[in-house]
Amino acid sequence: MSTIPAESRATPAKVLAFPTATEQDPRWARVVARDRAADGAFFYSVATTGVYCRPSCASRRANPKNVRFHATAAACEAAGFRPCKRCKPDQLSQEARNAEKIARACRLIVRAEEPPSLAEMAKAAGLSRYHFHRIFKAATGVTPKDYAAHNRAAKVRKELTRSRTVTEAIYDAGFNSNGRFYEKSDALLGMSPTDYRAGGAGTAIRFAVGECSLGSILVAQSDKGVCAILMGDDPSELVRNLQDSFPQAELIGADGAFEWLVAQVVGLIEAPDVGLDLPLDVRGTAFQQRVWRALREIPVGATVSYSEIARRIGAPKAVRAVAGACAANALAVAIPCHRVVRNDGALSGYRWGVERKRALLDREARRA
Repeated sequence: MSTIPAESRATPAKVLAFPTATEQDPRWARVVARDRAADGAFFYSVATTGVYCRPSCASRRANPKNVRFHATAAACEAAGFRPCKRCKPDQLSQEARNAEKIARACRLIVRAEEPPSLAEMAKAAGLSRYHFHRIFKAATGVTPKDYAAHNRAAKVRKELTRSRTVTEAIYDAGFNSNGRFYEKSDALLGMSPTDYRAGGAGTAIRFAVGECSLGSILVAQSDKGVCAILMGDDPSELVRNLQDSFPQAELIGADGAFEWLVAQVVGLIEAPDVGLDLPLDVRGTAFQQRVWRALREIPVGATVSYSEIARRIGAPKAVRAVAGACAANALAVAIPCHRVVRNDGALSGYRWGVERKRALLDREARRA
């Protein structure tokens, strides 16, 4: 039995665990998160197993003290490591393989005279219909049906500009009958095929310019609804922008009776919680329209990130395309792209100036 008093016995020193060089490397956090977005950016090897992996590898996490990072798969193999049998880092990633399958389906759509069915596209990609539909939407931001419709619309526009007659253009674009085309022509073109063939000539757009606390504002309306709300410092420049957007349309400077529409838009800017109960003539691609619909669902006083909008429309990887759709929005305030911010909450670019974006958000926050 020990005769050393308990209070005199030495207590073991605490061992402090300092982070390894691997744990201090920002790439380790991406390995821990199994971040698929990092695949291809780097690889990591594990000394105790002799293998190398992708960052997203689902294998049991290695001890960081045994991990080293490499720029390429070739560098891993040059260092004596072999590819992991689970994540197969020496082969194309699953996402890259899916991208090739989607590209194959897109080529099928472009070449086909009639839009292929979902089953035909899935078969060409070598996938089930459900899985194909899911990864197609994730990769492109739109459904296969919407993509095919947009491709057909592009064909129609192209043929209408070069065919001798509208009928010839209809058949060259893959429609088997005039009737089937005219059923969809307004949705495809936004106007009659004859008007489109004439470059939009004959389409009447009324407009007026007013002033608000954020500067000059131009409001334009077609027979379908409000088609442009532009903001800026120079009224003449706003009119030129409208002319550039509708080069063949008949632009009609509105009389006093049209001022009520400008007043409603100005009212929306000054009191955003009031809302704007007017029909909109929204012209854009299928993807842009999905983004714009999502923007209109953001409540007054709230903001969301570009990545959140991408998730809401079912295309989480299409963040840049979402930003592009926001930049293409010609209906300021009515389609509130000013409510979209960066992931860190910072304000990014805005078609009508970041200062106007900040002013709109501050005003909405006070009235929410």
